[in-house]
Amino acid sequence: MNVFDNLLTLLQGLATHVPGLLQPVIIAVAGTIPFVEGEFASLIGVWSGVHPVIAGLAAATGNFLCVAFIVVFGTRVREMLLARRARKSPVAPSATRPPRESAGRLRLRRYIRRYGVPGASLLGPLAVPTQITSAILVSTGASKRWILLWQAVAILLWTSAVTLVAAGALNFAG
Repeated sequence: MNVFDNLLTLLQGLATHVPGLLQPVIIAVAGTIPFVEGEFASLIGVWSGVHPVIAGLAAATGNFLCVAFIVVFGTRVREMLLARRARKSPVAPSATRPPRESAGRLRLRRYIRRYGVPGASLLGPLAVPTQITSAILVSTGASKRWILLWQAVAILLWTSAVTLVAAGALNFAG
């Protein structure tokens, strides 16, 4: 068993053994963990006996609250760094040469230019956690509101899909 399996087993055991009113809180907290996120958190909730709607809402809420914190905090940090860079620059900011970017960052910029924040938000969970996708989108200078909107849509869609599949599998299994 690897660490991820151990974490999921621990969270499911915790969600199963706490009083009913605390189960959504455990699921929401699980939703804040990168790579667990809303999808696995809702799965944990459903398989722990929590009603699928409550499990899905709790997981999505936890995931979104974490993403919102990252977006708001990341935007402030980015603004501070850009202001600091502008103050240190001896010439006008538009006249300075931008720092050389890595191949990966250039690829990411092309991807974001091509698919935009909606595409990155909706397809990002296939590759990286929403928390990382959000931080990357903030670093590109995308609008905070636009990121939050599309991350909310993506979290709701992905979490709902996994919750429905988990509930269906549990129903099918009997």
